[in-house]
Parts: sequence; C-alpha cells; structure tokens
Amino acid sequence: MSDPDDKAKREEAASKLFSGPVDFLRSAPQLQFLPDPVVPEIAFCGRSNVGKSSLLNALTGRKAIARASVTPGRTQELNFFDVGRPEEEGALPLFRLVDMPGYGFAKAPVKVVEKWKALVNSYLRGRQVLARTLVLVDSRHGLKEVDRTMMTMLDQAAVGYRIVLTKTDKIKASELAAVAEKTAAEAKKHVAAHPQIHLTSSEKGMGIAALRAAVVTDALGEGWMG
Repeated sequence: MSDPDDKAKREEAASKLFSGPVDFLRSAPQLQFLPDPVVPEIAFCGRSNVGKSSLLNALTGRKAIARASVTPGRTQELNFFDVGRPEEEGALPLFRLVDMPGYGFAKAPVKVVEKWKALVNSYLRGRQVLARTLVLVDSRHGLKEVDRTMMTMLDQAAVGYRIVLTKTDKIKASELAAVAEKTAAEAKKHVAAHPQIHLTSSEKGMGIAALRAAVVTDALGEGWMG
C-alpha cells in the first residue's frame, strides 16, 4: 500500500462500502449462538473504556451502530454486525464485524472473568472465518499487561491481529511518537502481530480512512477494490 494512488483508491472503495448497509445481526453469549461461519469476520477487542464503540461508529460512519453492544446485559457477549449486502434477496453480507467484550475489568467477579476468557478463547481458536483481529490500545497508556495477555492468546491461537492506538488526539505528538515506537518494537516480538501500528482518533477522524481500508483488505483480500 505504499503507492499513494493505490492507497487513495482503497480508502475510497472502503468508504463507499461502509456507506452502504451495516446492520446489527445478533449477540452471542455462548458459542452455540454464533452465526454460521459463512463470511469473513474482523474482530475488535480491547480494554474496557478503550474507545471501541467510538471506533466502530467512526469506521462505519454511523453515530450509534455499536450502541447495541453497550446496552445492559450484552457487555459479556460477542456482537455481530453485517457489512455490505448484495441486492439479491437472501444474499449474505460481504463480511462481518465482531465487537468482543472489553477486558481488564477492575471489579468484575472471578466467575465473570473466567466466563469471558472461555468464550473469547473458544471463539478465537475455533473460528475459521476470522480473518483478522484488531487489538485496541489507549495511546495515553500504551500496552498494559492485559493487552499482552490478549496478544499472547492471539499468538497461540494463530490469529493475525493489528494493533490500533486510540484517542491519539488526547496526547502530545512527541508522546504519541514515543508510544507508537515502543508499541511497534513490542509487536515485533509477537508472531501473529501485523508490523503496522495504526494511529487513530475517532473524535478527530485521524487514521480512520486508512484503518477502514485495512479492515476491508483483511476481510476481502488485496484484490478487492470495490
């Protein structure tokens, strides 16, 4: 994606795709409630309050697409969203976004945490259509131990992932550069981590177009240009 023209075309095609249908499909509290694995999936995970809902809204160009995932009772479930739907009746979406439960709960009961680990671990290890996972990290804090645990879990499950720094408008440019450099260096130690670190701000729109294009490429392949 080093060619500026190619990059611009991919970003434009991705923006056009997300301007079409994006619909909440279902919540899955247990594996038996997962939708059939028939289209590629891109999963989003991160610590609680990392800005996951805001990022999902920014990527999809909606104000409240992720609201369903933060309603009471759904915080410990996998939430699925259909992206792009061909005009033929009954046609499958082009791919799905998966909003995973936030981790790093400060006061969550042990049983809740164990249930989360079991659900997420089983999903990651057994989901053949999972094309990529995005690990969201608050740029103000950098990688925490819970993030490293998640990254190791993804490494062991052989699930490729991208690290996305969020809320980059909240810190100074010099601090952001240092956090990005440190994160990139640590990512090199993880076999399943993509080398590119994405810098984003849902509030300011920074890095959203590039990440949107990366998500579409991960889901539909390098050859997809709309």
